Amino acid sequence: MSTDPSPPVRDYAFVRSRLLDREEIAFLDVREEDPHARGHPLFAANLPLSRIELDAYTRLPRLDVPIVTLDNGEGLAPAAAHRLRALGYTEVAVFDGGVEAWKAAGGELFIDVNVPSKAFGELMESACHTPSLSAQEVKALIDGGEDMVIVDVRRFDEYRTMSIPTAVSVPGAELVLRVPDLAPDPKTKVIVNCAGRTRSLVGTQSLRNAGLPNPVAALRNGTIGWLLAGQTLDHGAGRTFGETAPPSASAAAARARAVADAVGVGRASKADLTAWARQQARTTYRFDVRSAAEYEAGHVPGFLSIPGGQLVQETEMYAPVRGARIVLSDDDGARANMTASWLAQMDWEVYVLDDATAADFSETGPFMPRLAELPAHREVTAAELDQWLRGDDDLVVVDVSKLAGYRRGHVPGASYLLRSRIGEDVENLPRASRYALTCPDGSLSAFAAPELAAATGSAVWVLEGGIDAWSRAGFELETGETRLASPPIDRYRRPYEGTDASDEAMQAYLDWEFGLIEQLGRDGTHHFRPTPLAAPPS
Repeated sequence: MSTDPSPPVRDYAFVRSRLLDREEIAFLDVREEDPHARGHPLFAANLPLSRIELDAYTRLPRLDVPIVTLDNGEGLAPAAAHRLRALGYTEVAVFDGGVEAWKAAGGELFIDVNVPSKAFGELMESACHTPSLSAQEVKALIDGGEDMVIVDVRRFDEYRTMSIPTAVSVPGAELVLRVPDLAPDPKTKVIVNCAGRTRSLVGTQSLRNAGLPNPVAALRNGTIGWLLAGQTLDHGAGRTFGETAPPSASAAAARARAVADAVGVGRASKADLTAWARQQARTTYRFDVRSAAEYEAGHVPGFLSIPGGQLVQETEMYAPVRGARIVLSDDDGARANMTASWLAQMDWEVYVLDDATAADFSETGPFMPRLAELPAHREVTAAELDQWLRGDDDLVVVDVSKLAGYRRGHVPGASYLLRSRIGEDVENLPRASRYALTCPDGSLSAFAAPELAAATGSAVWVLEGGIDAWSRAGFELETGETRLASPPIDRYRRPYEGTDASDEAMQAYLDWEFGLIEQLGRDGTHHFRPTPLAAPPS
């Protein structure tokens, strides 16, 4: 039996007060993403119970940050609080009464994901009068051979899935750096698109704020609007930008810095970073906003790789401590400053690292997150598991990956099981005297192993190195949703994803976005300050 005392509780007044006073708070919705997306407070960041040991130290870098966990009465919030305290977090409480208590106290509930950024985008369009063109107007321009460039500001994988005909992939933070070379003639029209509204609006306004001389407009309602107009999208496109010429890069850096200065972005030095790392009362996030490939080729130690457009779109996923400090870095001066300009308008205390030299980008390879210490567990190699599967009928393989990973490929015969639902869903697994747990790299399986052993009373092994090791060993993968022991709630299906979304779902999504400004007004905790620049910097 656990000797950990019950965590304290916090109420609506406590959380709202910290948000209004800009004091640090990590308000964590510990449900899976789908129930989170069905309704949550504006700044309740989603950190599912099932992944706390994997993500907490990266997303909550200060052990004494005030944390309040939230659920909807499922018992996940107290469990998450206990788990966080076991990891060393000292100021952990549970929100009293869950989501329904927030609503009953007069709190606003928001649906969907990445809502702070999406709501800010709507407010920004209203304040800045960001221009846009309808899908029909853009289609007419394409058909008429208009001198124009269409830039898709989503992640490249999203662009590959479906894109506007002729569009070039230029993820958001790259726009100010790359578009001048894509459209060197100031008469060339530039059309910015995403799947819906937010990223295209922010991207369009980025180019306007930076003083791009070209006519710039957002594609109104993005690929959703394109489909609702009955127009055809491309699939599998691969058009990207090339190297930026040094004069263009230098001009982009100057323009971006002027924008950042105009909205109050701070300047940080390496000495500041050292001092802030020693601070006990503040959380500091450090993000490298370049592409993942550039980051892996060389980055400043201690910085996490998050491309700038993705950071602006999904801020609460990477910086769930509202009121924290954010420091950004790049090696060109354009991407960090433009990204910072938007975070500042979203009321983050944000700085750009100003005195890093080429020698400071000394660390190579991907970011290696700090994980909690793995519990004791038994491991089986890929070769051994393959032999077991060939000769043991009393063995069940269980995959605790995210559904998207399970769908892409799992050990043949494996069942999908959410770690957060082992207690409820273990009865949906075949009974066996031993189980083998898998996940992408073996880490999540190790944390789930003692829980599955307790729930089944059977022996549990962990696949050493996970699915990655299984694939490297040359063993076959099974794809699709073949055996779901848990409901697929670890990811919310966005209405704009894929190629099979219904017109009704897409229109409902747009209608929801249009209503976000009114919701922000009722909520009243955001402090957003979209800033129309009277004269875009030259």
